[in-house]
Amino acid sequence: MQNEEIVKTMRDLSLKAGACIMEIYGKDDFVVKIKSDNSPVTEADEAADKLIFAGLSKAFPDIAIVTEEQSDSHSVVADRFFIVDPLDGTKEFVHRRGDFTVNIALVENGVPVLGVVFAPAKGRLFYTDKNGQSVEEMQDGTLRPIRVATPDPDALTVVASKSHRDAATDEYIAKYNVGDFRSAGSSLKFCLVATGEADLYPRLGRTMEWDTAAGHAVLLGAGGQVVRFDNHQPLTYGKNIYENPFFIAHASGIALISG
Repeated sequence: MQNEEIVKTMRDLSLKAGACIMEIYGKDDFVVKIKSDNSPVTEADEAADKLIFAGLSKAFPDIAIVTEEQSDSHSVVADRFFIVDPLDGTKEFVHRRGDFTVNIALVENGVPVLGVVFAPAKGRLFYTDKNGQSVEEMQDGTLRPIRVATPDPDALTVVASKSHRDAATDEYIAKYNVGDFRSAGSSLKFCLVATGEADLYPRLGRTMEWDTAAGHAVLLGAGGQVVRFDNHQPLTYGKNIYENPFFIAHASGIALISG
């Protein structure tokens, strides 16, 4: 029963946060600041974070919360915790490119078991149901079960970052037989693999667990996997300072190539 309540709460909070974000997105101007790691943060990040944190705290006071915008939460150590990126793809937001998302996940024993990814500018909402199976909620309210594609090893569809693609990533992608290439921002890349719109998403750059947990949960619930780049073992959560190693998100059935 609690999983059902958690999914409903995460979904509802993501929609409310998305509406808040889009209200700010529609302004002629909005506040952008630079954090200590030189990444941007906007008033939309902060407003969405406040809304989500308050909602989760009220609904589930016994579950710890780790959120990007609250540095005090980055020292949390727990076997079960929510992890939140209230606005993933801040650069996409600032440049008004639309590829930004609200991300909320529940991690249990290192695995993101439930998650929601909402792309408010694109009107796409992905989440896991109470059993961990992934769906896309359509704009008319119907739920569409999603599943990774069966990859064609001779013509893979690869998705990579709009803002963080580099030569090392291109060199790794070149090891595969690529039939099509897609570019996307934020955690939408996980969702494109989850829906079968892409087969492979390698990330050879710095990410934090709040960037990936919700999309990871959605991909797991659609039959995909996320593994470490160095040893192809499952990517886990609750690591020191919540920093990820390089990773590969992929549909099942792909023979991964070592870097």
